[in-house]
Amino acid sequence: MAAPLPEPGAERKLVDGYGGGGISIRGTVYRRPIVVLGDRVLDWDFADIAALTLGDFKALLDLDDRPSILLLGMGKRALFVRPDVRQALRDAGIVADLMDTGAACRTYNLLLAEERRVAACLVPV
Repeated sequence: MAAPLPEPGAERKLVDGYGGGGISIRGTVYRRPIVVLGDRVLDWDFADIAALTLGDFKALLDLDDRPSILLLGMGKRALFVRPDVRQALRDAGIVADLMDTGAACRTYNLLLAEERRVAACLVPV
């Protein structure tokens, strides 16, 4: 399975800032929840951040080049994700780590620099 990283020489989608109600990816500010992969940014649609379902991760599950690590930046603090949802992600080959958005942004950049198969679902703060 291919890693969600850009081709050599392509522009990686690094987080260069967060706060003030937005997340900046290579100079573009997003003021809505997003999924960041090495080479693209997707909208992250969910009904209730406090009650995420497996369907809320459909965009990731539909990828041929799924990440192996998923960082969930859930706002100002990490929130609980139901065990059955985390297990279903694990069954799909994705290990989810929950944290606040700032920690998720910093960790995502680090793991991407290490060329890990990582994605981050981020809620603006």
